[in-house]
Amino acid sequence: MNKKLTLLDCTMLIMGSMIGSGIFIVPAVMSRELNSPIMLLAAWVVTAVLTIFAALSYGELAAMMPKAGGQYVYLREAYNPMFGFLYGWTLFTVIQTGTIAAVGVAFAKFSGVFFPFISDKNLLFEIGNIKIQTQQILAIIIVWILTFSNFRNVKTGAFIQNIFTFTKIGAIVFMIVAGLFFAITQHAQLPDFTMPKDVFSFNYLGIFSVALVGSIFSADAWNNITFTGSEIEKPERNLPLSLLMGTGIVLAIYFFINVVYLKVLSFDAIQHAENDRVGTLMLQTVFGNVGMYLMAILIMISTFGCINGLTLSGARVYYAMAIDGLFFKRASRLNKNHSPQFALVIQAVWTSILTLSGSYGDLLDYVVFAVLLFYILTVAGIFILRKKQPNANRPYKVLAYPILPAAYILIALFICISLLIYKPNYSYPGLAIVLAGVPVYFMMKRK
Repeated sequence: MNKKLTLLDCTMLIMGSMIGSGIFIVPAVMSRELNSPIMLLAAWVVTAVLTIFAALSYGELAAMMPKAGGQYVYLREAYNPMFGFLYGWTLFTVIQTGTIAAVGVAFAKFSGVFFPFISDKNLLFEIGNIKIQTQQILAIIIVWILTFSNFRNVKTGAFIQNIFTFTKIGAIVFMIVAGLFFAITQHAQLPDFTMPKDVFSFNYLGIFSVALVGSIFSADAWNNITFTGSEIEKPERNLPLSLLMGTGIVLAIYFFINVVYLKVLSFDAIQHAENDRVGTLMLQTVFGNVGMYLMAILIMISTFGCINGLTLSGARVYYAMAIDGLFFKRASRLNKNHSPQFALVIQAVWTSILTLSGSYGDLLDYVVFAVLLFYILTVAGIFILRKKQPNANRPYKVLAYPILPAAYILIALFICISLLIYKPNYSYPGLAIVLAGVPVYFMMKRK
């Protein structure tokens, strides 16, 4: 693969993949679970610290192994090929494709604000229990448009990503400034920042950990840049630096958006926002009915860029798996533009199936536990690789080793245990999806 991605491209890919529609919705769910304005902000601070700890840890692995596949390669090298396969299996079956499907439907849903014909109520036809409606069809069309655009060289995909990421960052900054101006001019009262009495009890810490699922998932996909490791200029510098810059900027934006929500809206209004659309409610409060259209445009821009980033990066993992004989053989081939064309196609096919089935939402709920589990395993891989490969070239070493990666592992483990206790209906099925890949791995190895 050609090395064409610059530091700017990498940073924009991280930011564009992270920012979808979650930040405009999940604060409603989190506020109901936490029932405290100060703890809502605390949850986003903890998410920021946790994500930056992980990004700094990944920086060492990324600089050490700047290869196509990224996290898949790190797990393969730290443990064994089966661990890498299980990550790739979960990424393909649920994480990447399910997220693309969900974000595609979000794009279509807000397109319906301008084109009422696009709606989940507008059925085209039914096949058994499967109902095909215009919203799903538009989502699939967008997925395929961006899949085809990524058949060209990686620089084309990066160019599209840069345009949409710059646009949505500008729109979000405008949203924050407009909200703050409204709050100041309207003399908005500050919410009650009193700490809950039982904040340090084990039960509340468990609830707090469960609430973090929304913020962690909204801040997810930052690791996707590692999938393109072999296409990055000066990866030993640009990968760690882009991970820190990209995650840092997005998480700062996320925190300030929540501050604006709390200044413009009452906490009760955030908790009971219609369909959890806190961002829409905030812009409607500031701009009146025009705010609904502004939010629709913002989410359409945001989700379009997010789909492009996820599409571009995900295919690189399946390409790396195919080279190892753990995916469709054709996925190991590049087209004339040095793009993994078949890997992109098979990703779009499965995404389309998930979109039509409507099951992606449930699958994503199940897989949050698995996502955290793979993050823990990957960060733990730093300790393993320092023992297994002590003389390997490490252009960048994680800061404050071993404290920083160890802190991430302990905090993330506590969250996973809390999910097993408080959300067993989601965490155990997520673990089952991962383990379902074990027999598939041995079948493929035998073949």
